[in-house]
Amino acid sequence: MKIASFNVNSLRVRLPIVTNWLTENLPDILCVQETKVQDKDFPGQAFDEINYQYVFKGQKSYNGVAIFSKDKPENIRYGFDEEPKDEPRLISAQINGVTIVNSYVPQGNMPESEQFEYKLNWFDRLLDYFDSNFKNTESIVWVGDLNIAPEPIDVHDPVGLLGHVCFHPDVHKALQKIMRWGFVDVFRAHCKEEGQYTFWDYRMKNTFKNNRGWRIDHIMATKPMADKSSACYIDKEPRQMERPSDHTPIIAEFNL
Repeated sequence: MKIASFNVNSLRVRLPIVTNWLTENLPDILCVQETKVQDKDFPGQAFDEINYQYVFKGQKSYNGVAIFSKDKPENIRYGFDEEPKDEPRLISAQINGVTIVNSYVPQGNMPESEQFEYKLNWFDRLLDYFDSNFKNTESIVWVGDLNIAPEPIDVHDPVGLLGHVCFHPDVHKALQKIMRWGFVDVFRAHCKEEGQYTFWDYRMKNTFKNNRGWRIDHIMATKPMADKSSACYIDKEPRQMERPSDHTPIIAEFNL
């Protein structure tokens, strides 16, 4: 089973990149974030034409998540169990016996802001969500733009960026709580190299060219799934295309 995650930063703008990537790489499952499209405007026909099924939840201009799969998604959940549900940031489905949880975690703005507190609270709520609905002995793959670079190796300047909302001790602690619940960082299980990133900010000049990036998009798996992982890698090609997202796909393969 091949599972991928990709923050597309507007699905309709990036539609040719996404559909071409699907037809060339043929993942069993692709989770996307920041679709930025209302449900009534979701471009489903483009995926019907390439034989991918899909579930989604979105809103205008911001957020939005979707799961594309070759096989039918079942037991679909949108958002948290309690208010605020944050449905355009969280969606899960069961596909061929594997639970897929696709999340777009709030970025957090500034460390002293209410948005940063909301981000930390969001991780607490996500831990409760896993604890209430699942067991860590189940086959679960949690993916998405988590807006966290977990380790110094995951950012291009770990000294200068320390304290940023995506590389902050408080968010590291928040993520570690969820990882201790029962998740493995599948990418780092297979790759220990520096300079491996999924995001290069295009508001700053030449970040991709100079590889000044962040690894903030992740594929995490419970141990039963992580033990079956055979590979995990980052595909930089979509980031080099015309009108790209500022992110690029991360892919994991599992022997099921």
